[in-house]
Amino acid sequence: MTIEESIQSQNLPLSRKLTINLLYTANWATEILTETLKPYELSLQQFNVLRILRGQKGIPANLSTINDRMVSKMSNTTRLVDKLIKKNLVHRAQCPSNRRKIEITITPDGLSLLKSIDSAVDGAEDKITQQLSENEREQLNTMLNTLRH
Repeated sequence: MTIEESIQSQNLPLSRKLTINLLYTANWATEILTETLKPYELSLQQFNVLRILRGQKGIPANLSTINDRMVSKMSNTTRLVDKLIKKNLVHRAQCPSNRRKIEITITPDGLSLLKSIDSAVDGAEDKITQQLSENEREQLNTMLNTLRH
């Protein structure tokens, strides 16, 4: 189905058509990932924080580092971390060498949860991209990188 059919609109200027298509597709992919994470009681933003912290490989991160690496910059990182602390998925501590600095690490429970989620998210990502060949996925990634820069 074309974007014009999806939104029931015709004769859109090409730049508007592309912009709407990008937003529509991003929302579609977000819905799939959100549904995948629902049984684990995690939002997509919380999942993103956990993946960032796992990627730190045990090295603490601060709120600024997490926020810089977030896919969605609109999120309130402090609130997200607070929710993950309540779920015992991350730990926040004061830096021993700089008391003004807060260090955030993923807990063993957080690592375990991510391990149990990984295959479900892999499946959702495959579902999102299944219509594209590997070469088309590479091309689309390149074009999207070009679009942002």
